[in-house]
Amino acid sequence: MSPTTTPLDDPVVAEAQEYADKLLLLSEGSVNKHFDPFEDIDWENPDFDADARPERWILPESADPLGRHDWYQSLTVDQQIAVGKYRQANIAKVGLQFESILIAGMVNHTFALPNGDPEFRYCTHEMSEELNHTLMFQEMVNRIGVDVPGMGPLVRQFRQIVVPLAIAFPNLFFMAVLGGEEPIDHIQKQILRSGEEVHPIMRGVMSIHVAEEARHISFAHEFLKRHVPEGNAANRFVLSIAMPIVMFILGRSIATPPKKFFDEFDIPEQVRKELFYGSKEAKQVFADYFIDVRALAQDIGLMNPISKRVWKLLGIGGAASRYRSEPIRSGKAA
Repeated sequence: MSPTTTPLDDPVVAEAQEYADKLLLLSEGSVNKHFDPFEDIDWENPDFDADARPERWILPESADPLGRHDWYQSLTVDQQIAVGKYRQANIAKVGLQFESILIAGMVNHTFALPNGDPEFRYCTHEMSEELNHTLMFQEMVNRIGVDVPGMGPLVRQFRQIVVPLAIAFPNLFFMAVLGGEEPIDHIQKQILRSGEEVHPIMRGVMSIHVAEEARHISFAHEFLKRHVPEGNAANRFVLSIAMPIVMFILGRSIATPPKKFFDEFDIPEQVRKELFYGSKEAKQVFADYFIDVRALAQDIGLMNPISKRVWKLLGIGGAASRYRSEPIRSGKAA
């Protein structure tokens, strides 16, 4: 560096400062706009009783594939309510379990960060918010009063590998974070945007979660934009193949109800396949969960001819969003 050159003239220093500034903005957002589930949700309001106007638990047609399926619509109102309660409670339980896994990994990611690293402060803010989310999701499950399992037994084993993953392969860990966060965020936004009436417990929980999750997803995107390009060509190639695989596995784990759900309500096997695997609509809905992640993959150089084939082979390829959280339009993702 010449005597007349300032540190910010160095592109490496300038990029580091830009990253630090973005994380500071996210950290200040957590300070200035955060929620407490026991202060910001009026749990004791009579209208929040899970059995108050229970028809509000009927699954919204415009935002839930099961809600618009002929099998579900052929049920009695009481049966639709029971299925809706179980499904929404189980989604909350899955969210709780995923947040717990995320926190475990992030604690270990921050453990060895050097003094002054801006990731420490933001990650700690995020963990605080995620802990509140686990309280909020569990309270929702408790209030609904259905004993749901959340994740299936095999998926639960992810928690065994998250800590070593976060320590040894942080880029892969934050890809996994997006693999869980993006589908949940997408599903909840679709319900909130649908305009259909849903139970206030669900609306209150989702509104808080979507608001804070926007920061969490932003951080994972910024982390990968910052750190993936630091790797060598071989490392980036491996990540380009791993990214769609991680999205597929985590997305399926988050979006697909456990076997117990189908057994509980005698849901035919054909209906299960149509809803979550077989039909053209089901495949499109699942691919749409990752429209922002595909844009990120392009931005950080992880969308190459071979990785594109992997995305397509797994059924989650297609168009990329023009900007984060762009509403899905018909035919947007192929």
